[in-house]
Amino acid sequence: MWVIPPDKNAQFVANMEQVLDVYKQPYSASNPVVCMDESPKQMIKETRVPIKMQKGQVAKHDSEYERCGVCDIFMACEPLLGKRFVEITEKRTKKDWARFIKNISDVYYKDANKITLVMDNLNTHSPSSLYETFKPEEAKRIWDRFEFVYTPKHGSWLNMAEIELKVLHSQCLSRRIDNIDEINRQIKAWQIHRNNRNAKVKWQFTNDKARIKLKRLYPTIET
Repeated sequence: MWVIPPDKNAQFVANMEQVLDVYKQPYSASNPVVCMDESPKQMIKETRVPIKMQKGQVAKHDSEYERCGVCDIFMACEPLLGKRFVEITEKRTKKDWARFIKNISDVYYKDANKITLVMDNLNTHSPSSLYETFKPEEAKRIWDRFEFVYTPKHGSWLNMAEIELKVLHSQCLSRRIDNIDEINRQIKAWQIHRNNRNAKVKWQFTNDKARIKLKRLYPTIET
């Protein structure tokens, strides 16, 4: 399934260029650039005992399985530092997002003066979610800690946290796991390993390149 941006859309390119400008900012501990995204994970239980891998034979899993519900994975990553923080929740609600944002503010980046947060424009990713979760004074305090920068609609590929989620799924979750505790255990181990390596996303796409490679997305200006 492809995400196809609209042709000649000024709103799209304006949001895109804002995000790409943010990615040019140098590293700053006082004003870190953090990318945030979330993804569901289907929990699946084996109905028959798998055959373990043997010499010359791959492991075998039966085609039948049992669905055990869905959990949600929240990802925050700081591309320039090579750090990421992952939390798993049972639901995907405004309050779950708001609590994760508070943890970014008060736990992961408690010493920062201002946090630039890049994310997609999902309806739950809004300051209103903070006010639906916390008292007004607390909601405003958390909101003031951030500068929210939204990727354009149909432009989630501009979010580096989406890349990190794909790495997480391929390296850690590409098998059947039937309970949230095991998912949490596996993800925490992955997070520690990847953070210890300071694994970074080598982002090279810029506004100059966008204006050439994605020229069809820009409005035509007649002179």
